[in-house]
This record gives sequence, C-alpha cells and structure tokens, in this order.
Amino acid sequence: MPPGVCYTWRADGPDDARATGRRFDPDKELLDPWARLVTDALWDRRESRRPGGNRAHALRAMVPADADYDWEGDTPLYHPPEEAIIYELHVGGFTRHPSSGVRHPGTFAALTEKIPYLVELGITAVELLPVMAFDEQDVPDGTWDLGLSNYWGYSTYGFFSPHPGYCVTPLAGTHVTEFRDMVKALHRAGIAVIMDVVFNHTAEGGVDGPHIHFKGLMNEIFYHLDPGDKGRYRDFTGCGNTVNCNHPLVARFIVECLEYWVREMHVDGFRFDLASVLARGVDGEPDPLAPVVWGIEFSDVLARTGLIAEAWDAGGLYQVGGFPGFRWAEWNGRFRDVARRFVRGDRGICGDLATCLCGSSDLYQPSGRLPINSVNFVTCHDGFTLRDLVSYNRKHNMANGEGNRDGCDHNLSWNCGAEGETDDPDVLALRVRQAKNFFAVLLLSHGIPMILAGDEVLRTQRGNNNCYCQDNEMSWFDWNLVEENADMLRFVKEMIALRKRHPAIMRRRFVTGEPRPGLRRPDIEWHGEAVGAPPWRQGSGTDILAYTLGGGGREEDVHVALNNSGRDVTVRLPPAPGRRWHLAVDTAAGPPSDILPPPEQKPQKGREACLAAMSVKVWESR
Repeated sequence: MPPGVCYTWRADGPDDARATGRRFDPDKELLDPWARLVTDALWDRRESRRPGGNRAHALRAMVPADADYDWEGDTPLYHPPEEAIIYELHVGGFTRHPSSGVRHPGTFAALTEKIPYLVELGITAVELLPVMAFDEQDVPDGTWDLGLSNYWGYSTYGFFSPHPGYCVTPLAGTHVTEFRDMVKALHRAGIAVIMDVVFNHTAEGGVDGPHIHFKGLMNEIFYHLDPGDKGRYRDFTGCGNTVNCNHPLVARFIVECLEYWVREMHVDGFRFDLASVLARGVDGEPDPLAPVVWGIEFSDVLARTGLIAEAWDAGGLYQVGGFPGFRWAEWNGRFRDVARRFVRGDRGICGDLATCLCGSSDLYQPSGRLPINSVNFVTCHDGFTLRDLVSYNRKHNMANGEGNRDGCDHNLSWNCGAEGETDDPDVLALRVRQAKNFFAVLLLSHGIPMILAGDEVLRTQRGNNNCYCQDNEMSWFDWNLVEENADMLRFVKEMIALRKRHPAIMRRRFVTGEPRPGLRRPDIEWHGEAVGAPPWRQGSGTDILAYTLGGGGREEDVHVALNNSGRDVTVRLPPAPGRRWHLAVDTAAGPPSDILPPPEQKPQKGREACLAAMSVKVWESR
C-alpha cells in the first residue's frame, strides 16, 4: 500500500469469553497493534463501545513513508546516572498556554522551541508523560460530558506510534519525523529523552470498553482474566484491565516495542507506569524472575538505556526497594513522604531524613544496589504541584466531575496557615521559604533528583491533585510565571548549579562515614545544633539536622544545616582546616541572599551561625 493509506484489520473466530476468554467479533474493525503511525481523526469511543460494526468510528493505522531520515550523526545519549537531573513534563501542557509564544502550541515542535529554557535551567533529561498514541476520550462519561478529556495520556492504544495530537500535521503522516526532530534537537542541547510508558493496561478498558485491537485478536493471551469466569478482567491497575506482561508473546511485544523506540527513535530511557504489573506472573502473583523484566534488562539494544520503575500497582503490590532486576532505578515514594513530613515540621524523623538524603541505603544497599537506583522526588504529575503542597491541606478536585472522590487523600501537605489563595504576606513568605526548603532537600540528596515542570516557577493547579482530565489552564505551564516568580526560578537554577559542582553530592556509592586516607575528612560527618551531636543521639525531641560532606582532592567540602522547628537556633560549624566556610544558601533570606554563586559568597565569621525557623543553610569551604 502507498504511504498515507489508512487501514484496519478484521478477525473472525469464537466469541466465548466466559469459557475461553476469546472475544472475536468480525463486525469490529481493529487497529494494527504494530502500526508505526495511527490516526484518531474519526475515533469515537462511545460509539465504538456499542454492539455491531464500528467502521465509521474506528482508530486507523497509516502506512508510513519509507523515506530515510537524516539523523545527522545523532545517537542516544548516555549521562552517568549520578549526574542526571530529570525534569518531568507534559508535551502538550508545556506549550499550550497562550503565553508560551510558540508557533504550534502543544506539539513536539513547540517543545523544541523551549529547549533554551531547559538548558538555562540546568536539567539533563526530560521525562515525557506518555507520548505513545493514547485515547484522549478515555474518561468517565460524566467527565467527558463536562468537556474534559484524558490529558495525561495513560491510556495507550498505539504502542509504536507517536501521539497524533502532538503533531503539527498528523493527517500527513509526519508523526515519526516530528518526534525524531524533537529528539535530535534535545540531544544537540545535551538533554536526554525519557519516555513514560504504559504497559500495565491499555485503552480497551474492561468488559464495557471498546474493541480496539487486542480484545479482538488475542484477548485471552494479552490480558489477565478471572480464572473462574474468563469473561471478567482482573484489574491490578484501576483502569479496567491488566496486561498479561509475562505471557511469552506479550513479553516479546513489549521488548520489541522498547527496542524500536531506542533503535529507530533514539530514545534514551523509559519510566514504566505501575511497573509492578510487569513483575506479576501469568497467574497474577508476584514473580521475582519475571521474564519481561529480565528480558528488558538483558536486551542488547537496551543495554545503555535508562530504566525507571514506578514500583507499585493498584492491586497492592508495592516493591520500592525490591523491584526485580539489578539496574532498574525506582521512583522512591518513601523519599517523597519523608521529605514532605520533615519540611512541614513533623517531629522525630531526622534519622529517616538522613537515610533518604544519603540515597536510601535501607532500601537499596541490602540487595547490592546503589544510590543511583533511587529517583528522588517531592512532587510529580500525579498529586499537588509544589506551590499547592505548601498552600493546601486537602485536595480540591470538584472540577473533575467526580464529587472530589478522585485523587489521593494522603498528601502530607501543609498550607502554612491559610487554605489556598491568600493575601497574607506572612503566609506567602513562609510558602516561598518552604518551597525553597523542598528544592534544597531534593537537590542535596544522593540519588537521581526529579523536578516537576513548573515547580521552579511555582505553578498552581488550584488545589487539584488529580488533573488527569484537565487539558486547560489549570494544568498548562503558564509562561508568565517565568517573570512573575523570577526569584524562585533563579534559586532553582543556582541550586542545580551547586549540585553540579559537588561530586560529593552526585555520588554513585553510599557514604560510609569512615576516615579516608590522604583526605581531609570522612565522606560524611553528622551533627545537630552542636558539632558531632546528631539528633539520634539526643532523642527524638530535637528538629535540627546537620552534616558535612567531605570533598575529594581539591573539591570543596559542603556543610548543610536543616531546621524544621518553629524556633530560631544557633548551630556550630565544624572546623575546616586550612579553609573557611562560605555561606552559599539560606532559604530564610530574601533574594539574592537566599542563594549565592561562589564569587558572591562571603566568609563565615566565627563558627557559630543563626539558623532560622523552618529553613536550610548550606556552606562551602575554600
């Protein structure tokens, strides 16, 4: 068939779902699961769910052009994991706001126009919310009736095709070229591309969902079915179906798909949504030797590809610290929770924070893994933004049309004294300080930090912690904030720069606290208000944690002090033989004194310093 031609499949066979799980329906037109291009120009999910033929409403594959693409020497990037700084963003929402000033808002091409901003920020990788073709209509009927849609994209149907909604000219079949152009441009800027991929469920949903492809081709193979009634789907995802990832055919499909995106599209890494589904055997039970997990790990094509697991699923399987495989990194949900509790002022958790700051050795060291197996984050697409984390005590999701029942209730947030928007200057100042505290904790931690796009300019979702259906200004990146909150943006840029100039922070291996021959001090020393007196030696009543990271060779040492109490305290700094401490960060100070690059830092007078309530200070020695 010539390029640009659209086509569908039909498949005939038994329809005896309850007995065998097979759901063949010769009246349904099906999408080629291996299609490199797809179009949703005629797609109507509601109509396609009805009995009978769906010719007028089906998704269609497109025949791609065979023309060669000039990569101009581009290859997938490889950044040492310890040097990575990930920026999670939504391709559409990053440029759809009227303030974005791009030619084609909401597209791969528009993201390319914003590369200078990403470079200036200092991140090393973008983690793109789903960009495989997904069903924008996959939302509850009541939500669709409100004019809302599936915005995040966790409803994949075209596993080999870029999402047509992010293309400038999708009907011309330019999906692949537009995606490659974006990847090539990001690589030129030294920025890696990580794709958020969804292999745990598909857009076909449960029994009432549409026939798109697998239901009408291999339903009994591709999905986990109830052994007692194969007409019912087992649901470990909360989305109606669960992919049977470790069936040999399905496992091969998944590995081939990933290899395609690396080989043909030069993608540098993948983040796996609800990855614990991949660790469930064909019986639905956890399998530490899950073939698909190890098949991904041992693929030659994927040998230098980053692998990140969201190591839990909606069926109760939680594997943070224990996901199968060796080189997989994990979203560290424990880091998120401990950081949130500490910064909001919870007592008695300095020891937990110390462990998280050092790469969560309690989770990863027993199995021989490293700090680089921990992806540290405070916020992500799913939940409050950073501004909302310090502005709301509870979620405000009424706009989603589900009576505020959707979204997580366990947010570990604190509104700093007023719920939501306020004009109180004291509350606003405290919120900014708390946001800086979060960035300081995140970027000083061993492991791989991940920043949610927009947090650096204090983007708000007005208290909505589940904006999966909000393709509007509630979710979009408002580029006016770059100027309005320029001081916050500057703070984040300088914190990233501070991290990059200290290998002692970007560690690959765990600290030991032991003396090191020929070096000034151990790799880490723990303190509290007094030198050498960390809070775990004084009991759980103190809230002051301090530590010193020893630099190697000519590298500067770093001293950090964190106060999550409501009182100002005086802390003592350790000696710095042959050097002097220079204050680099003080989250309680106003800009520009909140963070200073080395040429602007002044030597510390004496070895005592005031540490304001709910603040973080950082010194560098030279």
